[in-house]
This record gives sequence, C-alpha cells and structure tokens, in this order.
Amino acid sequence: MLDISARIAQLRRPSLLIKAARFGLDEYTRDVHLRRILKTDSIPRPAPAVMQLLDVESAINTARIEKQATYSVARHVDVMIALMAEAQILRATTRPT
Repeated sequence: MLDISARIAQLRRPSLLIKAARFGLDEYTRDVHLRRILKTDSIPRPAPAVMQLLDVESAINTARIEKQATYSVARHVDVMIALMAEAQILRATTRPT
C-alpha cells in the first residue's frame, strides 16, 4: 500500500481543475468544509482526513472519466480544495524539527 504522500504525488488531474482548487485554498475553513465534504460531525486528524478525501476524490474522478451524469465539477473542485489544504496541514505537522 502506498503511503499518503506517494498517493498524493501520483494524482494526475486536469490543470484547470487544479488551478480552480488553488483559488479556493485561502477560503478553506477546516471545521466547516471538512465536515460537509466527509459528512461527519467529528473532524478527523489530517492523515485520516487526507485518506478519506483521496477515496472521495477517486470516486468523483471516476465519474468524470466515465462521463457519468452524476459528476459535479463544483463538488470535484470542493474536494480538491479540501485535499490540497489537508495535505498542506499534514506536511506542516509532520515535518522534522
């Protein structure tokens, strides 16, 4: 099984999707957005949050690739914003001092 940073590094998504997500990073509020995206009352720590977000994003990306009617660009961007923000938090909290 790949570790979290390897899974994130292997993500290949359209550049427009990534650019749109980067614009939303400044507005990301962990309490509000993560609860809504993961549909949970308790906020997980960064590592489990990233793993859950990777799974959610993978399902959304599959819908995108398969051109399913259920695919939502807005939701995909929303999840990518959360994934990028949580990955930043994870990197910041796991850096050697």
